[in-house]
Amino acid sequence: MIYPDECKLCENLIIDTHAHYDDEKFDGVRDELLIELHKNGVDKIITCAVDGISAEKTLSLAENYDFIYAAVGIHPENLESKTTVDEIRRLASHKKCVAIGEIGLDYYWTDDNKDLQKEVFESQVILANELDLPVIVHDREAHSDTLEILKKHKPKGVLHCFSGSREMAQEIIKLGMYIGVGGVVTFKNARKMPEVINAVPIDRLLLETDCPYLAPEPYRGKLCHSGYITLTAQKIAEILGRTRDDIFCRTRENAKKLFNL
Repeated sequence: MIYPDECKLCENLIIDTHAHYDDEKFDGVRDELLIELHKNGVDKIITCAVDGISAEKTLSLAENYDFIYAAVGIHPENLESKTTVDEIRRLASHKKCVAIGEIGLDYYWTDDNKDLQKEVFESQVILANELDLPVIVHDREAHSDTLEILKKHKPKGVLHCFSGSREMAQEIIKLGMYIGVGGVVTFKNARKMPEVINAVPIDRLLLETDCPYLAPEPYRGKLCHSGYITLTAQKIAEILGRTRDDIFCRTRENAKKLFNL
């Protein structure tokens, strides 16, 4: 199947805090893969929506699998979906919704709608605070504006697939938030990541995949899934001089605390 031998784990220690199992790339393998992942050590998965339609699919997955939880939100690349914040509010009332996400700013793909991106992001951060839910934040080439909004509203949550500097990571930690680390840490060109990871307290790190995207080395470019999170944990362990299972245990407790799992 899709599960490589070196990713297998006997104990159910893994929590993938950021996945997209509603993505069409999983069509045809989704159910078999999820069952196999859960048998091989993936204890819990948070699968994140990007708009209203995605949120409905994500919540359906959470209803069908007791080990899957949902986050609902409007991604900055999905503003054309016309999903409203009121719709996200309604979807967030589901008993298996544990966060508002994936939300944030992305100036890499487009920077001609910055004001709209900031408006939608800020309104969802406010909603998360009202609902006492954490946020799952996307920040790509928008570090300054992202940080400004987070400092203004001080939500609980995580900066997913962190791509900022050591200094920005420290600012995020000061806000009481977490840093999400995925397969990018294994890439040869991820030169900033060891410095960032060394600057973040172990009780503020979360493991994630962003699957089906960003598979770690040596599977970069292939279909990513939660089993590959073991390779990310191994790389973090090497950077910090810890064991892989220690990273699993510590990040598991962090995820349970932030998302009330």
